[in-house]
Amino acid sequence: MSVLTLGLNHTTATVDLRGRFAFAVDQLAPALQGLHHNLHQRLRLQGPHNAAPEVALLSTCNRTELYCALGGLGSLGGQGRDLHHAAVLWLSQVGQVPPDELLRHTYVHEGGHAARHAFRVASGLDSMVLGEPQILGQMKQAVREADSAGTLGTTLHQLFQRSFAVAKEVRTSTEIGAHSISMAAASVRLAAQLFEDLRHTKVLFVGAGEMIELTATHFAARTPKAMAVANRTLERGEKLATHLGAQALRLAELPDRLHEFDIVVSCTASSLPIIGLGAVERALKARRRRPMFMVDLAVPRDIEPEVSQLDDVYLYTVDDLSAMVQTAGERRQAAVQQAEAIIETGVQGFVHWLDQRTTVPLIQALHQQADAWRAHELARARKQLAKGDDIEAVMEALSRGLTQKMLHGALAELHSADARHRPEVAASLARLFLRGDVVPGRAPRGAAHPTEMPPAPPEDEA
Repeated sequence: MSVLTLGLNHTTATVDLRGRFAFAVDQLAPALQGLHHNLHQRLRLQGPHNAAPEVALLSTCNRTELYCALGGLGSLGGQGRDLHHAAVLWLSQVGQVPPDELLRHTYVHEGGHAARHAFRVASGLDSMVLGEPQILGQMKQAVREADSAGTLGTTLHQLFQRSFAVAKEVRTSTEIGAHSISMAAASVRLAAQLFEDLRHTKVLFVGAGEMIELTATHFAARTPKAMAVANRTLERGEKLATHLGAQALRLAELPDRLHEFDIVVSCTASSLPIIGLGAVERALKARRRRPMFMVDLAVPRDIEPEVSQLDDVYLYTVDDLSAMVQTAGERRQAAVQQAEAIIETGVQGFVHWLDQRTTVPLIQALHQQADAWRAHELARARKQLAKGDDIEAVMEALSRGLTQKMLHGALAELHSADARHRPEVAASLARLFLRGDVVPGRAPRGAAHPTEMPPAPPEDEA
């Protein structure tokens, strides 16, 4: 097939390794263009006839995935190996990880397997939290970015549109979503295990994106004593703070204000940690060793990992929160089975679509050949009419010329076939031209019994 997926996720790589391959939204367009150019150049080096690839890039806190397709039709074959190799090299350069090490933490899917993976991701079946809906929006954002960057072609467009349709059917036809626990809810549950009553806590949210907004909404429902939002852009932070009834802080105020908060939840797009070990040590000293609960939902990390080694600090990452995911129950398993059945139907439809596309060049060539024959016969008929030839005779000649051209190749194939293959060729011709209403070796009822091929079209007519 002509689709390939290369990725790493929460089941194959640690949060630190995933952080090396994380892309902020504003980084997606240049990354896509660089990836597209890189893959195209490498494929051309492998073979001058290799087609230009289509590419899309999905990057979340739990996964980074490259979706690739070739403009050519049919099986990837050797080009698939070239594409896989080129994608691995590009990704290893981005994350500065040796290709051999990267391969130990990545997965690759091709054709129908790539479609199945995309459908499972969109439906929330491949998420750390089963059935979570956020990934669908992230996939749609990835498609918009690829489309804007000019790297999304027909094949990937079809793959993702079918992914969204399958995800919608899974969500409306099963109870997958009813049994999910979000990262935000998991954060609140862990905090409630540490503090006796969240109403007596002060909560700081670092960042103002979708994940922070969702988590803050969950914490706000527990009516903590005070909440604050620290963000690099004060205006955006103030907007979320106003919505929550919280205080807005500048990110620069964080080191001096950190000690005031019992709970800190951080999720920004920073490429480097913004809460360091020293800042947390000073905060603990000012708090007189009262415990701090910290959640780092960012990839790459917002909080230096060494913070987890401090006494009186309870630091959780997105990987740690996976322990909060409550699996089980027959209802959940039944919902998963229903979802998998819906996905499998979608995969079969996509594979069928891909298979049909392999015949497009043949169909185009047939149409072009038929149009050329038609144009030639029409031109000859017009000349005969211009000379004053009988209209009926001209029409007869036109129809006979077209018939001879259409049948000549098929009948030549039949007569040139050896005795062993002739019945198979005859049966194929019967299906193509007679729609099965004939027995090979016997002429149809009411037809003449020609024993010879019609004459070949003249050279100037072929």
